[in-house]
Amino acid sequence: MHLSSARLSEVELELVEPFETSFGVERHRRFLLLRLETADGLLGWGECVASADPLYSSETLATVREMLTGHFLPALFRQPSLDPEEFVRATARFRGHRMAKATIETALVDLSARSRGLSVSRFLGGARRRVAVGVSVGIQPTVAGLVRRVGEYLDAGYRRIKLKVRPGWDEVPVRAVRHAYPDIEIWVDANQAYPVTAVGKIRRWAADHHVAQVEQPFPERAIRAHARLAEGAPFRVCLDESIVDAVSLEDALDARALSSLNVKTGRVGGLTVGRALARTARRAGVPSWIGGMLESGIGRAHNVHLAALAPFTLPADLSASDRYYREDLVDPPFVLGPGSTLEVPRGPGIGVEIVERRLSRATRASRTFRR
Repeated sequence: MHLSSARLSEVELELVEPFETSFGVERHRRFLLLRLETADGLLGWGECVASADPLYSSETLATVREMLTGHFLPALFRQPSLDPEEFVRATARFRGHRMAKATIETALVDLSARSRGLSVSRFLGGARRRVAVGVSVGIQPTVAGLVRRVGEYLDAGYRRIKLKVRPGWDEVPVRAVRHAYPDIEIWVDANQAYPVTAVGKIRRWAADHHVAQVEQPFPERAIRAHARLAEGAPFRVCLDESIVDAVSLEDALDARALSSLNVKTGRVGGLTVGRALARTARRAGVPSWIGGMLESGIGRAHNVHLAALAPFTLPADLSASDRYYREDLVDPPFVLGPGSTLEVPRGPGIGVEIVERRLSRATRASRTFRR
């Protein structure tokens, strides 16, 4: 395969409802899409998960655009093949910028799978037809509203509920949800919102209300604090932002700072890197799962395919399409099925069709690069 062009588009979609976490509220999501096209007309799609502001990550739309146009796309055009792993090796000398790298790597995986007539999951070695999923519930205006929202998700068929928490919005809402729904599986996610001195407090309320998993309560480099929380805890301690590569994962495993790994494709640099990290965690006896970052159907398709691989054993944060955007970019939509699962698309590549008229309406800017 020979690369003919790369189109980078800035797209904006409106969320079905505001989504609030410890670092802010999102009502619209602006992101980048990459479309690679070969000389014989084969397409591969990638999605960038970086936000406009450096809140979840130091990467932003501006930094990603600069790295793509100034470094990574030129490197891709010089690359003798379109092999995703070759691209990962070729760009390893550039420090960081994993979300930018993942934008290209995911498009290359899609392209490579399509060229072989395989789905992305089959190309990566996955065999599952359906993947277990849960839902992440943002911070709500009131506790009563949170309880009501959780009930709506349970009625829709979701079995695992993850609650966003932060100091001042933790024990009371968690207790209310547990009281209303005594038998459900509850996870909580703080997105680094707590100081390292909060180990004892988090341990107490999480244990009291039978929380199954506490995700990233402390800053990403606070490995020792996570290790103290994990020691003897009756719940899993999950790391998200702390794990960006093989070295950070090995260090966290050595410190016994995690008992669950959240793999976000964009955060770690792509699908092949995410697969490798999950395999490492599995060898250490740590289960993995796929986290979401409010992707469109394009990014969600990539994530669902990755979740079909054997190392991923916990329910993913990959809810149905109607959970996210008023008008998504792909067809068919992802629909919640039996047992709180999503079907893994079976067609070539990501296995969903990009609806060009929707993409055109959502596009705010676009630029095409050619060999």
